[in-house]
Amino acid sequence: MNARAGAGPLRRLVVLRHAKSARPEGVADHDRPLAPRGRRDAPAAGRALAEADCLPDLALCSTALRARQTWELASAQWGTPPPVRYAPELYAADVPGLLAAVREAPPEVGTLLLVGHNPGLERLVLELAGDSLDDTLDRLRVKFPTSAIAVLSWHGPTWRSLTPRAALLTDFMVPRGAKH
Repeated sequence: MNARAGAGPLRRLVVLRHAKSARPEGVADHDRPLAPRGRRDAPAAGRALAEADCLPDLALCSTALRARQTWELASAQWGTPPPVRYAPELYAADVPGLLAAVREAPPEVGTLLLVGHNPGLERLVLELAGDSLDDTLDRLRVKFPTSAIAVLSWHGPTWRSLTPRAALLTDFMVPRGAKH
C-alpha cells in the first residue's frame, strides 16, 4: 500500500537547512557560528513555519553551532517551542544516517523538524519525495540553499514505516530576513 494513500495518521517531516554561517579563521567547522545574514534569516524561517502551520511536535537538531543557533532563533518566533533533541549524528550525516534518526521519533509525534546540513538534507528530501505539489520538487532540485525549508507529508503508523518515495513534497520555501 502506498504510504500516502492512508496507511496511518498524517505525518509531516519538516527539513530545515541551517542559516548562512560565517567562516572565521581558525574555527573548526563544527563550531562555525551564523553570519549576519544567517542571524536575519533564521527568525524568518521560524515565522515562515508558523505562517505555514508547520510547527513541530519535536525537533531534531545537529550539534553544530550554526544549526543550534538556527534552531534557537527560529523557535524563538513561536509562543512555546517544542522539545528539541540535539543529535551529534546529524552533523555531516548521509541519507541513511538522517533516515535512521527520523525513524527513531516517537509514534505520537505528528510533525517532526530536522535541522541540519547539506548535502545530506537535500538528498534525504529527494530520496523521500515520490511526488510534489506544483513545481516544488523541480525548484528543490535546482538548489537547496541555507535557511531552505522542505515539508514532506505522508501517512504511516510510525516513523519507522517511512520509506523512499513514500512522501509528498507539499512545500518548499527559502525565507529571508530583511536587512536593516
